[in-house]
Amino acid sequence: MVDTLCLIPAKGCSTRLHRKNMLPLGGEPLISRSIKKALEARIFKHVCVSTEDLAIAELAKYQGAEVPFIRPEKLSHDPATIVDVVLHALNYYKEQGDFFEQVCVLLPTAPFVTVADIKNAMDVFNDRGDNALLSVTNTEFPPYNAWLINKTESEDVLSPCFPDSSYRYTKSTECPSTYRSNGAILIVNSHAIQKNKGYQSESIIPYIMPAARSLDIDTELEYQFAVFLYEAGLHEQ
Repeated sequence: MVDTLCLIPAKGCSTRLHRKNMLPLGGEPLISRSIKKALEARIFKHVCVSTEDLAIAELAKYQGAEVPFIRPEKLSHDPATIVDVVLHALNYYKEQGDFFEQVCVLLPTAPFVTVADIKNAMDVFNDRGDNALLSVTNTEFPPYNAWLINKTESEDVLSPCFPDSSYRYTKSTECPSTYRSNGAILIVNSHAIQKNKGYQSESIIPYIMPAARSLDIDTELEYQFAVFLYEAGLHEQ
């Protein structure tokens, strides 16, 4: 079996939603849900939580995850990216003499990803052999009709994002399907992300998930919607 690191980024200083990774859902913090699913999958050599927050670190250890380091503050604030966090973790383990061929990133703010999703995504990634896999879901509205607001000296005006698109005036039902990242799963080849300092390429594998399991919590409204979906049982679709 290929050695895989499961990395769960969980900073304490959330920008838009205060301490979102510790918010309760179904009687447990979001971070706990991610850890339990990663451990239940039984496909990872290590399940590591990367955080700068001591309370999150203690909870993660209690739930069975590893917290072998406290993330540097500079990687817990903008403009640090998920790529920076992955590279930091890989470098730490490398210094300890431990190397992983691939990394699976699970975000606590995508609480409805399932163990089956995680295992299936890993199977697809290993079968395809590309450098990255990203979980996605259908966009509700085609982007071809999106607008930008341009600010002038006297007033704001709308201008199309894609003025040359042949689908600008096409019904949404007749436009090609488009997808967005849902924040649930990212799998990367360690060699590739260390070499390229990123994972964007022309051969990212899509792992398509339904809308009901694709909520990514970043605002109070999204959190309340997640609570509603959970209590109504709609997240299991």
